[in-house]
Amino acid sequence: MSDTEILSFPQCFVCGSENPMGLHVEFVPDSEQGCRAEYTVRVEDSGWPNVMHGGLLFTLMDEALAWALCYAGLRGVTARGDVRFHQPVSPGSRLLVTGRIVERNRRLITARAEIRQRERTPDLVAELNGTMFVD
Repeated sequence: MSDTEILSFPQCFVCGSENPMGLHVEFVPDSEQGCRAEYTVRVEDSGWPNVMHGGLLFTLMDEALAWALCYAGLRGVTARGDVRFHQPVSPGSRLLVTGRIVERNRRLITARAEIRQRERTPDLVAELNGTMFVD
């Protein structure tokens, strides 16, 4: 089984195609060491009325880090993540999620993910600087 097949487990909450409560996000390669995906915020993604839950924003970025590793031929898990939220997001917003590897040091990878609004300025919603353990 390839790393891509392992990472795209059908029941995965973020990318799984068979999880009825999942987000069904499809990440695609976006450079030699990166990935991207688009996501439209649903009402059921809200934490407060008319505001997307911050935990779901983190979840999208964490998944982007994992896919960036996968597309670089690596497999790993998040060891640490430093998140910064820049603006709230409302249901119906179209988001662009990106992830990329910044640096590799033996079994540790430094990676970065961002979420941007597709139709609004300022467009940066959130950013995640992460450290990943690789197998």
